[in-house]
Amino acid sequence: MLAGQAQKEFFVNEALCLLDALHARAVTASQPAPPASAADGACYRVTATATGAWAGQENCLAVRVAGAWHFVAPAEGMVVFDRAATRLVIFRSQWQPAAVVAVPAGGTVIDVQARSALTALIAALQTMGVLAAPTP
Repeated sequence: MLAGQAQKEFFVNEALCLLDALHARAVTASQPAPPASAADGACYRVTATATGAWAGQENCLAVRVAGAWHFVAPAEGMVVFDRAATRLVIFRSQWQPAAVVAVPAGGTVIDVQARSALTALIAALQTMGVLAAPTP
């Protein structure tokens, strides 16, 4: 805020709304166009090729504040959870989903306990959304 600034409360309220929407580090979904209706505080990750009110805002996070869309540019290393896809995505020059990791198989010496522990670890990370689950 600046000394003598008109409507200081508007800028403070807007900033607090943005913080409130982003503090969870989660987005409702990742999509190229705004939804037909969105409640204030809704947060989306804008994908390519953005259209409508989101045109030109690819990679940004779109937050609905007071009936208007506000865009937050991602910072390198930013991680958000995509609720629709149930996985984490990280920003490294562009948004990237978690990698798919194969469950251990094969080899000449099989350690059943080690393989079981690795399989459980991979499953737990997939459940948390840190690793992507393989597609069937």
